[in-house]
Amino acid sequence: MHPLVELSDVTFGYASQPVLEGINLHLHPGQFAAVVGPSGAGKTSLLRLLLGTLRPNRGRIALHGKGRALQVSYVPQIESVDWNFPVTVEQVVLMGRAGRAGLWPWPSTHERQRMAEILDELGIGELAQRHIRELSGGQQQRVFLARALIAEPDLLVLDEPTTGLDLRTAETILHLLAHLNQHGMTVLLTSHDLNAVAAHLPWVICLNRRIIAEGPPERIFTEEILNRTYQGDMLVVRQDGVLLVQQRPHPHTVHDILSDPVLGHAAQEWNADK
Repeated sequence: MHPLVELSDVTFGYASQPVLEGINLHLHPGQFAAVVGPSGAGKTSLLRLLLGTLRPNRGRIALHGKGRALQVSYVPQIESVDWNFPVTVEQVVLMGRAGRAGLWPWPSTHERQRMAEILDELGIGELAQRHIRELSGGQQQRVFLARALIAEPDLLVLDEPTTGLDLRTAETILHLLAHLNQHGMTVLLTSHDLNAVAAHLPWVICLNRRIIAEGPPERIFTEEILNRTYQGDMLVVRQDGVLLVQQRPHPHTVHDILSDPVLGHAAQEWNADK
């Protein structure tokens, strides 16, 4: 199968500060993949290179559409959005058609119908006329997902789609993405939640400036690979078919910290300031 996305020996950095080095990555049609790694690993920069908002210092990025330019839609982190901007849910979603607008700048009847269908599919059909700042975090995330979907993308790219959401809402978003993928959409997201990735995604890419490893979570989420990715002491537990990942607990107890002459004094000063 021909790759949808190809990165060949891609290197990127700001001035003299390297961010990504020697990235070789293929993403195939119908894939559902997550990029994981610590803060500063280059995850968002990788997405921006795919979107074309950044250009590599070296290497090649190729996007292969089916007889046309590849259509890519992006869902940003909801924490990065200015929610005071005076705009309704309907207006946000229809912005997703801007790239396909012709000479007539106003949305067509068909586009409005399609918008209503997508909002209903995402369970927020009744919110079309609501101001975006009035919504919960999960509802806001679905609105931006609707804006991406109305563009009919070949590739859906999401930056930390579950950040700031409660567990139930995060699960719902991941189930929605899995449903879209099952109906043929290629999905690539970044995430800090390793356990959610292990439970919901069939393919994971471990990144820390370079690609450390990639493959199914059950093969990639090992202590050796995660320690190399996060440069820390990670603990992986497999029980009853469930894979759980966390940083290994620090051996120091609260008593140890308070009894240390330096750390204990710092803790007392911090409490006094509070």
